Amino acid sequence: MIRRGPHGGRDQSAKQEGAEDNMEEREAIDLAADWADISQGLRKDLGHQLFTQWIKPIQLGKLDHDTGTLDLFLPTEFSATWVEDRYHDRLSLAWKIASSDVRHISIKVHPGRRKIADLDLRGQDGFGHRAANDASLAMESIGDDGFTASVGLDPSQTFASFVTGSTNILAKNAAERMAKAEKPQFSPLYLKAATGQGKTHLLHAIGHSYLQTHPRARIFYCSAERFMVEFVQALKSNEMIEFKARLRGFDLLLVDDIQFIIGKASAQEELLYTIDALLNEGKRLVFAADRAPQALDGVEPRLLSRLSMGLVADIQPADIELRRAILESKLTKFAPLEVPGDVIDFLARTVSRNVRELVGGLNKLIAYAQLTGQEVSLQLAEEQLTDILSANRRRITIDEIQRTVCQFYRIDRSEMSSKRRARAVVRPRQVAMYLAKVLTPRSYPEIGRKFGGRDHSTVIHAVRLIEDLRQRDADMDGDVRSLLRQLES
Repeated sequence: MIRRGPHGGRDQSAKQEGAEDNMEEREAIDLAADWADISQGLRKDLGHQLFTQWIKPIQLGKLDHDTGTLDLFLPTEFSATWVEDRYHDRLSLAWKIASSDVRHISIKVHPGRRKIADLDLRGQDGFGHRAANDASLAMESIGDDGFTASVGLDPSQTFASFVTGSTNILAKNAAERMAKAEKPQFSPLYLKAATGQGKTHLLHAIGHSYLQTHPRARIFYCSAERFMVEFVQALKSNEMIEFKARLRGFDLLLVDDIQFIIGKASAQEELLYTIDALLNEGKRLVFAADRAPQALDGVEPRLLSRLSMGLVADIQPADIELRRAILESKLTKFAPLEVPGDVIDFLARTVSRNVRELVGGLNKLIAYAQLTGQEVSLQLAEEQLTDILSANRRRITIDEIQRTVCQFYRIDRSEMSSKRRARAVVRPRQVAMYLAKVLTPRSYPEIGRKFGGRDHSTVIHAVRLIEDLRQRDADMDGDVRSLLRQLES
């Protein structure tokens, strides 16, 4: 029989609470140790500047054991959104490898944050001027715990890091012209591109380049949504006069995702007046959106006129050559890690929706390889990037390949199945077989049946022959590249 004193129940309860506290403390220590290891790897991968700006401010929250979700806190909505968009997959993978208890991560704004107005222009001298060597656009949001995060320009998004190809050369040249010391021939500049094709990169690059030639310039970069928030806050607090004065005091205005201002009549009117005021003073304006000005439904006609009165520069989806060049440009930061050429070709060929997804896939693959100690290979890419690959996969049929090859070589479609052995017919047929193997999941026998019932050994011979010819015949390699671009566009 167990005897208890008059306070035995409370003593036991206190012991249980103490044990739970100890468990929570040990868990916090373990999570902190895991985070230290993860941070060390991310610092090496991202470099000191990006790590300090985006990863270092992260604070660990609690781990929900029921769902396996770990909260990661950042000081501002901007930084939380930025990290979510660019580093979520990498952080999630790192945590899953570091701790079996963590199955998901949730990136949130720190609940105790305190905001200051994003349009506050006060620099060190208190009058909106910045030091001549300050190119950081240091408008900040400050949390209650004292840490800060820049909400200005991304230091990694410059003209030097922007990879140029035939699909974006016009926009790149126009952006560089906008940032030069002399007055541009056109203003505003309107960058039109689908998601993830580089328009935001060019906005940041314009800001950085303009600061180099105008070190005391006042620049404001924001999304149209952020403009709306500031506008509404100014209305509610009866500070519209101050809002207008601050906004029209900028030398360069960069507004992203302008399509989100659709339907907001009062904000559109204020933006219209701001554009007129800045243009009358010779200031520079750059807007970016996922559609042309004429396609912005719900926008006041006068504002549409202002948005399209300068130059509308279209960024087309990156072709396979540009995608390959972008991937190769990113490899320098991972040296001495080697990524085989067939992996680069595979990613460039299969991840075609947007550049952001393409680079994200490369980062995810390399992060997994580094954290698990495996070599980067084609097999690893196929295994670890299934979600990205399935989202990008467009079903290309053998019929489509045959039709495209026949048009390219100007032969009749029936030659794909004929028994003719003339070189002018055989070589295109072999190219079509090669492309069928590269671009479709069909087996050799299935491909053979689509080419007049040919044996699988004939298809194997054709594939190997074209692979060999591509290595030593520049004309053949050029033909295949052109056909790949047509079929994957």
